[in-house]
Amino acid sequence: MSGSTPRRPVRRRTFVLGAVAAGSAALAGPLAAPAAAAGFGWSDDGSHYVVDTGAQLVFKVSKSNGDLTSLVHRGVEYQGYGGMNSHVESGLGASTVTIRQSGATILISVAHGTLRHYYAARSGENNVYLWTDKADASVSATRYIVRVRKGLFRNDEPDSYTYTDRTVEASDVFAKSDGQTRSKHYSKLRVIDYTHTGWSTGSVGLWVVRSNHEKASGGPFYRSLLRHQSADGGGLYEILYYGQNQTEAQRFGLQGPYVIAFTDGGAPSSSLFPGTLTTPWADSLGIPGYVGAGGRGRVAGVGITGRNTAYPYTVGLANAAAQYWGPARASDGHFSIGGVLPGTYTLTVHKGELAVHSTQVTVSAGATTTLNTLAIPSSNDPSNASAIWRINDWTGTPSGFKNADLMTYAHPSDVRAAAWTGNVVIGDGGEAAAFPCYLWKDVNSGLLVYFRLTAAQAAAAHTLRIGVTTAYANGRPQVVVNDTWTSAIPSPPTQPNTRSLTNGSYRGNNHTFTYSVPASAWLTDTGRYNVLRINVVSGSGTTGFLSAGTSIDAIDLLA
Repeated sequence: MSGSTPRRPVRRRTFVLGAVAAGSAALAGPLAAPAAAAGFGWSDDGSHYVVDTGAQLVFKVSKSNGDLTSLVHRGVEYQGYGGMNSHVESGLGASTVTIRQSGATILISVAHGTLRHYYAARSGENNVYLWTDKADASVSATRYIVRVRKGLFRNDEPDSYTYTDRTVEASDVFAKSDGQTRSKHYSKLRVIDYTHTGWSTGSVGLWVVRSNHEKASGGPFYRSLLRHQSADGGGLYEILYYGQNQTEAQRFGLQGPYVIAFTDGGAPSSSLFPGTLTTPWADSLGIPGYVGAGGRGRVAGVGITGRNTAYPYTVGLANAAAQYWGPARASDGHFSIGGVLPGTYTLTVHKGELAVHSTQVTVSAGATTTLNTLAIPSSNDPSNASAIWRINDWTGTPSGFKNADLMTYAHPSDVRAAAWTGNVVIGDGGEAAAFPCYLWKDVNSGLLVYFRLTAAQAAAAHTLRIGVTTAYANGRPQVVVNDTWTSAIPSPPTQPNTRSLTNGSYRGNNHTFTYSVPASAWLTDTGRYNVLRINVVSGSGTTGFLSAGTSIDAIDLLA
């Protein structure tokens, strides 16, 4: 089984699977012309287990700590920079490492305390399959980093800082001489947006294909670092639990496989992608916690009514043990989510990233749970409320506001950002584009919104709503109307307690602040503008872009 040792002690001997037929080329994944598998096998050099996939990929795993210490493809060493290896976290330390060959599969098992990690190779493939099984919080986070030698994949992307060493925040946000910013945090992408990350020279590609993230935390819209590049080398990540801007507790258990894949320069084969990858060959490896396709179920819904078809809808499943998601079809809201572990889940329908409906669903192994049409109650979507005016629509994101798109791959100080200050006039047609996506206590607190009311509107009390997607240092809005009425300071909602607005993420917990504004606050002269001032209040934070702040979803004044 996966944790067993070879039948006979082995040292500096080689095991080769020489009977693999040429037909195994079909297993070669993304390479157009995979090498012959005649060299498939493993050896023990005394310090490492050395695995040859038979497809011009040879890798080594340390017998003392489970680090991946060498990754040679077509004779080129890709692994390592700064004297560091590729590994779980920053390296596990002393571990028990064993190896087992089962036909066309070689499995290396790493045991460190309560954590288990696995490497698998398949004959004729240019891939390394990995699983990580975290049983508890004795290891602080859950990530695997592939460390790549310098000079192999040069680039100048948002998540690269190859060409600069001037920091603008902490030790991980950098500024180039032209004023653009770079950081490993600036991936642009949510988990739902990508299947793989890596680099290509045009003739060779090195990729990490993510797992289905069923044991990860944060949901489909979570953002985390995916890769980085510097003058010293690069890193590719599979991150399952990360403390930055995290909205959920850790999930524990076996996660994977995720894949280190080499190609001839193109993207990795879609057969390796989450939701597509099947691993029947792993069913018999004896990996504790592994659940094959036969032990999983599916949830399917015939449709969703009450949608705003201008926006994408996502259906998520989550409980304390696992999470899954899938798109709702634009035409009718049909959805199907497969590969689900048995259990009872909260099913949530998201308009954009805003939860607008939830229910419970139970999944059984080998079965499909079919749901009748889900109806989103009109009151669950705040966009359906009648408003005198509204800035942006309610989607659970700051998309559409000034600088919103840039903030997923740049620091707020980036030269490409429009001025964070400036006021807004309702009715000029550019309200959302003029309103900054983020507000900070020390940067643009006190932003003014000008609007007119009819005599009938000014004679009544109204509810003002401000939706936010996250906050830093408990930043939250307090409002002043016409310098005559000031709202109470609202209590801070539960939000992540780490950086967010400056490291590429607006994703926290969506929350709506409501303010009951009395009729006495409005101007009775219908020709004059009422003035709404939005202040950011908090007793926490520091200065500048690290002062207390919040990300805005939408603002409206209800009729």
